[in-house]
Amino acid sequence: MDEIEDYTESVHEQSDEHAKHVLHKDGTKEKWVLWVALSTAMLAVFAAITGLMAGTSADESILSQMRASDQWAFYQAKGIKADMLASSNHILVAMGKTPDTADVAKLKREKAEQKEIMAKAQEFQKESNKHVAKHEVFSRGVTIFQIAIAIGAISILTRRKSLWLVSMGFAVIGIFFFIQGTLF
Repeated sequence: MDEIEDYTESVHEQSDEHAKHVLHKDGTKEKWVLWVALSTAMLAVFAAITGLMAGTSADESILSQMRASDQWAFYQAKGIKADMLASSNHILVAMGKTPDTADVAKLKREKAEQKEIMAKAQEFQKESNKHVAKHEVFSRGVTIFQIAIAIGAISILTRRKSLWLVSMGFAVIGIFFFIQGTLF
């Protein structure tokens, strides 16, 4: 995340510095260059916010995956317990004895609890997958904003207004990803 912020900040500073020195042949400043600098600053803000949201989504995904893993471990423990009870009951039946009714009831309870635990684990897994998808959308947004900033800087360096318009096109796509990520 720090690399994203440093890169964006560096490009913005360079374009600002260059914008101060871009003049027409008659000595007046080119106004569109100031708009490039301003739009680049705004894109840097969007990139930083989108990057923060991408990181948050990744963190939430990890937490949900940990919860799912915990539930699956609990599910397995219940399964082992149930299998041990079932095995001891089978041994008792094979020896011609009747299994303890408390053990039979406990076996049914363990199986029922195991189903509930499985449902929780699956819910946490779905939640984790949702956060991963959200993270991917925000990451695309950050990348697009970085491209927009770079093209904006190139437009100043080459003095091509058309590149700034291309940069704004990328900015619109970045905003689309930002909005899409927030609507998840």
